[in-house]
Amino acid sequence: MDSALDDTVRLLTREICDPQIATTVVLDRLVDVILVQLLRRWLSTCPDLARGSWLGALADPLVTEAMVRMHQQPARSWTTETLARDLTVSRSTLTRRFQDVTGQSPGAYLTRWRMDLAARRLRDTDDSIETIARSVGYTSVYAFNRAFRRTRSQPPARFRLSIR
Repeated sequence: MDSALDDTVRLLTREICDPQIATTVVLDRLVDVILVQLLRRWLSTCPDLARGSWLGALADPLVTEAMVRMHQQPARSWTTETLARDLTVSRSTLTRRFQDVTGQSPGAYLTRWRMDLAARRLRDTDDSIETIARSVGYTSVYAFNRAFRRTRSQPPARFRLSIR
């Protein structure tokens, strides 16, 4: 174990053996810290495991910021060009770094993120398909249906029926 993880485990042990005011809060936070430290350790021994995931993006501040913006505004009509302009980098720099870190283009990532959000809303709400399509950036229900079918292998209405 590395020293940071050792130190955290010692703190956890001390807190369990000698409970004080707010021990529960401290234990909750220490468990979170241990999880992050274990993930860091695991990823440092197998760096290729992070490629193609949001974990890999955490290693690159530019890609992290691009993802944050797409997550905060999934309905915005993002293009790689507008995203790059917002981040004050060239389109080619953003594309190259995004591809290196996640294994996909910013556009492909955005589509997957939108379809994940849409799938969750189809599962958890009774919102219309048109409402869900607009909430994830599609002005055309037809285009949304095609994108959803391409990523989930079935149209949104059938997906909704199959998970209920």
